[in-house]
Amino acid sequence: MGQKVSPVGLRIGINRDWESRWYAEKDYADLLHEDIKIRKYLQNYYKNASVSRIEIERSKNRIKITIYTAKPGMVIGREGSVKDVAVKELQKVTEKTIFISIIEIKRPELDAQLVAQSIADQLENRASFRRAQKSAISRVLRSGAKGCKTLVSGRLGGAEMARSEGYSEGNVPLHTLRADIDYAWAEASTTYGKLGVKVWIYKGEILPGKTSDAEARNQGRNPKYNKRNARNKDQRDRNGRGNQPRSRKPYNNSKEGK
Repeated sequence: MGQKVSPVGLRIGINRDWESRWYAEKDYADLLHEDIKIRKYLQNYYKNASVSRIEIERSKNRIKITIYTAKPGMVIGREGSVKDVAVKELQKVTEKTIFISIIEIKRPELDAQLVAQSIADQLENRASFRRAQKSAISRVLRSGAKGCKTLVSGRLGGAEMARSEGYSEGNVPLHTLRADIDYAWAEASTTYGKLGVKVWIYKGEILPGKTSDAEARNQGRNPKYNKRNARNKDQRDRNGRGNQPRSRKPYNNSKEGK
């Protein structure tokens, strides 16, 4: 029986990057467990701050943590008070210098982790699992996604036998490696046990060597600039034509004109 692979793990090195970026030989296992402790602490500490993912970079005695969140104000706190508490606690645990940077998620409706957590929160509040999934998919597609798929598993509606039920709308090409697919899962704790929530969001294709107009402007380049077009424009300017319209010969369709 074929099993499904994680779309994120399948695309690492193609259009996704690692969430932990460091290298170690002998201390690899210790540093890996340290990363797990850091993530668990931050996820519990910022439980209601809509944190999507946590990236960790290491140097010799320094750890740089990047938190992606839809509510940066809750993560930082007034004058950085909430963030300072997290830094002090992590420095006690790791005995290293901690730096935390915050990146705001502008469109949380297109983030699979936040969408999955939203569905899980609704299920914990006794909302219908069908209504929660359908409303989440409609919000995702209204925000510009090309496709979305959700799946909820467990004792749905308090049934004695666990089952899975999901909905899909649009296109979600899981086997296309150039497809930008965001995947995440979350858990909902209900009176009947835990429910698992999975979300796939397809945002479009990422072609190699191509950047969007917005990325080109951020890099200080003109997105419409082309060397060949520039040479042709310079040639027209030297010939005195500039931006003047091309002259056309008069057209006469009568027999006398012939």
